[in-house]
Amino acid sequence: MPTAAAPAPARPRYTGAILLTVSLFFLWGMANNLNDVLIAQFRKAFTLSDFETSFVQQVFYFGYFVFAVPAAMLTSARGYKTAIVTGLVLYGCGALLFYPAAADSRYTLFLFALFVIASGLAFLETAANPLMTELGDPAGATRRLNWAQAANPVGAITGILIGRHFILSGIEHDEATLAAMTAAERLTYYGVETRAVQAPYLVIGCIVLAFAVVAACLRFPPGDPGARAAASWSGFRQVVHRPRLVFAAVAQLLYVGAQVGLWSYTIRFAQATVPGLPEHAAADALFVSLLLFATGRFIGTAAMTRVRPATLLALFAAIAFALTVFAALVGGRTGLYALVATSFFMSIQFPTIFALGVEGLGPLRRAGSSLLIMAIIGGAILTAAIGWLSDRAGIATAMLVPAAAFAVIVGFALWARRRKSDADGGDRNGLGG
Repeated sequence: MPTAAAPAPARPRYTGAILLTVSLFFLWGMANNLNDVLIAQFRKAFTLSDFETSFVQQVFYFGYFVFAVPAAMLTSARGYKTAIVTGLVLYGCGALLFYPAAADSRYTLFLFALFVIASGLAFLETAANPLMTELGDPAGATRRLNWAQAANPVGAITGILIGRHFILSGIEHDEATLAAMTAAERLTYYGVETRAVQAPYLVIGCIVLAFAVVAACLRFPPGDPGARAAASWSGFRQVVHRPRLVFAAVAQLLYVGAQVGLWSYTIRFAQATVPGLPEHAAADALFVSLLLFATGRFIGTAAMTRVRPATLLALFAAIAFALTVFAALVGGRTGLYALVATSFFMSIQFPTIFALGVEGLGPLRRAGSSLLIMAIIGGAILTAAIGWLSDRAGIATAMLVPAAAFAVIVGFALWARRRKSDADGGDRNGLGG
């Protein structure tokens, strides 16, 4: 009698690890968008110029740039768990550093704390983004990453709510009022505004460290045997010769710069172009931006079942370009509405550029991912450029900087669409079609 075939071994399930990984998108969305509130708060507490407030994003995204490659190498050498736990510990410790920084009322200490947080986020993003593209059918990687990233705007909205209700006091003094105060009164005012960040970041730090403990107890997928060699320096040298990845890195640098710059200066734009608008109302404009961003992420991801991702990316980036140019030229409430609406069309851009960039890299995927995470340095570069131009020509004119970035992203999307169509006849279910 023929013997029955042995049943195939059951595939291990990583439900806990996947749920925790999705939560990471929430955690770094919260951290990133708390920076937008910090810029407004530090401008008031330390009497900074627009360019000086951009140091918040410059230091933050420089941390991503510095640690992206080490994070990719650690992920390949020790696995996803080690990279994620390392990232969470650094994130938590950086948040806790806000307490002594506020007690000492030193802007430089805040910047150091933000650098530590960003170093942790570099590990988290370098591990989580490729993990979500590897779990499942490669043809659905773009949609899968977009769905996972849907937790990101939820975290962003949470960050803005924390900032609005627990950091921004709503107390604003003009130069004449400050000049009329005694030195002791001014010192007290600045001290209260600086210490407003202590309690929120203390709670965040403790929560993130608790996540690190949970992550250490979970089982994660094993690493790809070929990934360790691919994430060596020779692997990084190979990926920089991939035109699709390099163009994607440029597009990602510009996209992150545009997104960070827009959100960093939304409150500033609102108060500068709509006379008499109070601080909390300006923060509400940022809150609505994030709601539109979250809505766009869900609608855009659902649309990818019918529209090729690269085509949708081109359309969204083109509309974002038009809206930011309109905001720059018109200003006022109408310009603010256009700037806020831009967030809907930014929603799918980061994960779509990411998935298009790493498509077809095989074992080089993690090395390629680190290059795209390094491109997050755009958040520092373009935010600084916007702040510099704002100090000289006004915040409305400075919005032409992100507009130019969106124009380049349109070019990348159209190029990626043509390359995908040439490769496989334009399969609608592919990543880049």
